[in-house]
Amino acid sequence: MITARERQRQTLNFGKPEGRGAVTETFYPWALTTERFKKEGMPTDIADGAKDITNDIVGNKSNQSEKYLIGKWGEGVMNYERYLGFDPVMRVHFVLPFRRFEEKVIEETAEHVIKQDLFGRQVIKYSTSEFELEYKPVISTQEDWDKLKEHARKELEQYYSDEQIQQAYGHLVEGHEKGDYSIRLNIEGFFWVPRELMGIEAHMYNFYDEPELMKDINDFIFEVYSNQLLKVIDLLKPDVLYLMEDMSGKNGPMVSPDIFEEFVLSYYKKLIPMFKEHGVDNVFVDTDGCFEIMIPYFIEAGVDGFLPMDVNAGMDIVKVRQMFPRLKFIGSFNKLEIAKGKEAIDQEFERLLPIIRQGGFLPGSDHQVAPSTSLEDYQYYIQKLKQVMEQCGADL
Repeated sequence: MITARERQRQTLNFGKPEGRGAVTETFYPWALTTERFKKEGMPTDIADGAKDITNDIVGNKSNQSEKYLIGKWGEGVMNYERYLGFDPVMRVHFVLPFRRFEEKVIEETAEHVIKQDLFGRQVIKYSTSEFELEYKPVISTQEDWDKLKEHARKELEQYYSDEQIQQAYGHLVEGHEKGDYSIRLNIEGFFWVPRELMGIEAHMYNFYDEPELMKDINDFIFEVYSNQLLKVIDLLKPDVLYLMEDMSGKNGPMVSPDIFEEFVLSYYKKLIPMFKEHGVDNVFVDTDGCFEIMIPYFIEAGVDGFLPMDVNAGMDIVKVRQMFPRLKFIGSFNKLEIAKGKEAIDQEFERLLPIIRQGGFLPGSDHQVAPSTSLEDYQYYIQKLKQVMEQCGADL
């Protein structure tokens, strides 16, 4: 009998699995969506256990407890997905040693509160507003980065020993080797991290104003990934490793191919071969927006596929697969169609069916399922996904 891990491996690697292809979701759920599902009948422990580690992390002490080596958080998400009928995927993170800070109040007056958030940024909330606004980035100068890098080296010594890596992730090895679940490892990329440290506008200017600072940051990221991260990979042998970048908008990439080549792709070309040598079969990139013109550059660096393939930004999976027949995908189902009900769901699957039949594709929502979606419609979507995945690889 085929295992869950092997089913997902065959589905993504242009195979024709026994019975049907894998049924998985692209991302962990949105907290607002699980809150709705609770009101519509989902057990509270299932919904509350599926924490959204990106949108719900600030103030979430259970998420923060793992800090850098995040191997337990994904259990709640896997239980949530199993409850809904998905095949099991264990989602794990590896966090860089300068991307977690203590939340604390910097200044409090009658007019405003300034605090440092979990990522080291300072945000301000005025008494007349419900929203927190960016106030001060993590770094603005080379001196700021030098101090942060010194802090990061101390964190590496304190939190990333071989024993701590084993403690954080080792409990996942037995179930993974038995095939009980696949492992999907998520890291931050070389476009993503400088933006998070500097803020969006400063990041864009610094490709031109501070190129050496940009490269110094990415050199250090590469150093950590080519040492500590490879130890995690050797232990876990993840089935998919994906880098978060979010480097595109609806109208295309945020940077030119030349800038991308110099500041991002040059690191991919060094790092991805290491991942492959250490047994990672599928290296994916997570970027929203329309990035079609950048695909050849990613392929040149060894990228195997993409997620979530944002439909509303113009990413047409049928067109892209015609251009790149061996490119793999996770996602691609227009999340907004799920909330429209059965007929819209059926029509969206008809659009995707030719790619499902070609293989190399794990269909899922093209980002987190929106809170406008009812639990009933989501359950119908999953039921329909199981049916269409019976045709996985049919044209191979």
